[in-house]
Amino acid sequence: MTVRTRFAPSPTGYLHIGGARTALFCWLYARHHGGQFILRIEDTDRERSTQAAVQAILDGMQWLDLKHDEGPFYQTHRFERYRQVAQQLLAGGHAYHCYCSKEELEQMRAEQLTRKQKPRYDGRCRNRSVPRTGVQPVVRFKNPLIGQTVVNDLVRGRVVYDNSELDDLIIARSDGTPTYNFTVVVDDMDMRITHVIRGDDHLNNTPRQINIFSALGAQPPAYAHLPMILGPDGAKLSKRHGAVSVMQYREEGYLPEAVINYLVRLGWSHGDQEIFSRDEMVKYFNIQDVNKSASAINPEKLLWLNQHYIKSADPNTLAPELGWQLGRIGVPVQDPAKLAAVVRAQQGRAKTLKEMAQASRFFFEEFSDYDPKAADNNLAAESLPALRDIRARLALLNDWSAPAVHGALEAAAAALGLKLGKVAQPVRVAVSGSGVSPPMDVTLEILGRELSLARLDCAIDWIAAHSR
Repeated sequence: MTVRTRFAPSPTGYLHIGGARTALFCWLYARHHGGQFILRIEDTDRERSTQAAVQAILDGMQWLDLKHDEGPFYQTHRFERYRQVAQQLLAGGHAYHCYCSKEELEQMRAEQLTRKQKPRYDGRCRNRSVPRTGVQPVVRFKNPLIGQTVVNDLVRGRVVYDNSELDDLIIARSDGTPTYNFTVVVDDMDMRITHVIRGDDHLNNTPRQINIFSALGAQPPAYAHLPMILGPDGAKLSKRHGAVSVMQYREEGYLPEAVINYLVRLGWSHGDQEIFSRDEMVKYFNIQDVNKSASAINPEKLLWLNQHYIKSADPNTLAPELGWQLGRIGVPVQDPAKLAAVVRAQQGRAKTLKEMAQASRFFFEEFSDYDPKAADNNLAAESLPALRDIRARLALLNDWSAPAVHGALEAAAAALGLKLGKVAQPVRVAVSGSGVSPPMDVTLEILGRELSLARLDCAIDWIAAHSR
C-alpha cells in the first residue's frame, strides 16, 4: 500500500499555526513512508471562502517548504462528482429527500430541548415516498439506527460511537450544493487517501464519515486526530496570543526552519532531541508517538530556536530574507554581497531577522541623528583627538579590510595611551549613530572607505559645533 495523506484547509482565513502543524505532520508521515502528500482546498463555503485566503494558504505552504505531490484540488471544481455520488446513495437507499422547513426544524429542536433531549433531526422524512409540492428538498444520509461505529484512532486509540446517537446529516442542501462531511468522504475516496491526519475538533465527524464510506462500499482511511494547540496561558489559541498566522511569523523575522522545528515538537518528540534537520524529522516521525494531550505555545522556545537557526545559517541564504525585512521598513537594498556581509556580521547578535534589519539600517541608509545617550557618552569634546587620529590613520590605508582597520584602531589607541574600547566606541557612534554594532573593524570594512571617512568627518564637525 502506498501511503497517501492530504492537507485540506478551508480558505476562510489565513494559514494558522494549528493548520501548519497539521500540514507538517501529514507531510512528514507521507515522506517517512515514501508516499504522496496531497493538497486540497475545501472551498464549498462560498460566502466565507476568498481567493485572498487561498493565496495565503499557498504562500504559507511555500514559505514552510511543504511541497505537495498532487493538487491543489478545489472542491468547487468537483460539484458534478458530488452530485453523482449523492444520486448513487439515493438510488441505493442510503439517502433520502427531506422536505422539512426551517420552521419545522426549529420547532422540533425547541420541543426536544423542552424534554431535555439532545437536539437532533428525528428522521421524520426518512421513509417518506411522496414529495412535498413547492418545496425543494435537501438530501440526508440514512445513518444506521443500530450498532456501533468504532474509530481506531492512531493517536487517541479506540473510540466507540453508538449509531443511535448520530442523526441523519444533510449531504446536499436544497440548492444542490454539497456539505462538508459528504464532500470529504467523496474526495478521500476518489483521491485514495490512506491516512487522514487532522485536528481533534474533527473527531466527532469521523463516525459519520465512516458510515458514508461503508454505504459507498469503500474502505475508510486510517484516522489520527491531533490534540489542539493552546496559548501560553493554557487557553484556546487566539489572536490575543500574538502572531498566529504563519506569514505573520515571517513578518516578525522568524525563519521557516525554526517554525517547522518548533511545530514538530508541539505534541511529538524523539527522546530529548530539540533540534531536528528536515531529514531527521522524516526519518524519526511516527504518528503513534504524538501525545494525546494538548500542547501550549512557548514563545521563548520559538525565539531560542530562531536564534539558533540564524546563527547556523549560510549568510548567502539569509541575505534575501534580510533584504525583504529591510524593504518592509523602507530600506531598499540592491547589493546581495553587502547583504550577505551584514548577515555574517550580525547573525551572532540577532534573535530575529526583523531585529537584525532594524540594527542594520545604518549600513544601507544615512541617519540624521545620533542616539542621545550614546552621543553624550562618546561624542564629547574629549573624543575629538581620538576621532581625528583614527580618521587620519584610516585615510592612509591602502588595504580597506577588517584586519587592516583593526591595526589602525590599535595604533591609534597606543599612540593616545588609551584602551582600544576608548577609541572604538566613539568611532562606532560616529559611523552607526548608536552605541551598538558589530565589531568595529568588520563594520568599517562593510561600510567601505568613502562612507566611513565621511561619517567620521560628520561626527568630528558635530562635536566641534556642540562644544562651543
